[in-house]
Amino acid sequence: MSWLKSTRAAPWLMTAGLLVLWQAVCSAFSIDEFIFPSPIQVWHALIEYAGPIRQHSLQTLLTTVAGFGIGVVFGLALGVAVGSSPWLYSATYPLLVAFNSIPKVAFVPILIVWFGIGTIPAILTAFLISFFPIVVNVATGLATLEPELEDVLRALGASRLDILKKVGLPRSMPFFFASLKVSITLAFVGSVISETVASNLGIGYLMMSASSSNRMALVFAGLVVVSILAMLMYVVFAWLEMRITGWAHRRGR
Repeated sequence: MSWLKSTRAAPWLMTAGLLVLWQAVCSAFSIDEFIFPSPIQVWHALIEYAGPIRQHSLQTLLTTVAGFGIGVVFGLALGVAVGSSPWLYSATYPLLVAFNSIPKVAFVPILIVWFGIGTIPAILTAFLISFFPIVVNVATGLATLEPELEDVLRALGASRLDILKKVGLPRSMPFFFASLKVSITLAFVGSVISETVASNLGIGYLMMSASSSNRMALVFAGLVVVSILAMLMYVVFAWLEMRITGWAHRRGR
């Protein structure tokens, strides 16, 4: 029991230790706030600009969730299609890898031309950066279904659709939820990238505005807020993963 408690406390202890070290370095070397603000200065910025931070963080959260939601729907549908067909898997996988290799920030100017400055480019950037892990994981979960198991099910009279619904999809759920935990954090990256370039709302816009006026503590405060939001969403999907696919995880982990 004591081991379990210490394991749960480990992230908090590590975070506290890093904050203490960060503050000590800033204080010992008298680092200017413009160069590297201390945790205390960042905390003061969080309090001083609590209103704007709340407004922009809500915008970023809604934008990210919207883009991520589209990515889940599109990624799940494409992943099922690709994973269910060996021909489609071979044909599309290289294209998906090539698309994923393109820096998503390169799409932002195109999205600005198509949709203007605002929320839509941020949503689409979050979608573009988050759907690839979902497609790959779902497709992998379906494509790696044991051939022997398929042969047995066919011998028992199961159709291809029956195999997909009763075996393929349940088997791919651990892969799917693993991809959600990765994709939600990437979606925040996409939203913030787009907001720094093509929006007048959101944490990305707030950070760019603060940077242009040399308020580096506020910039770091924006980074802290984005990190907290991403971590909270990660925890939500990790909880859902254990609730829905607990059967796929070893007990006692």
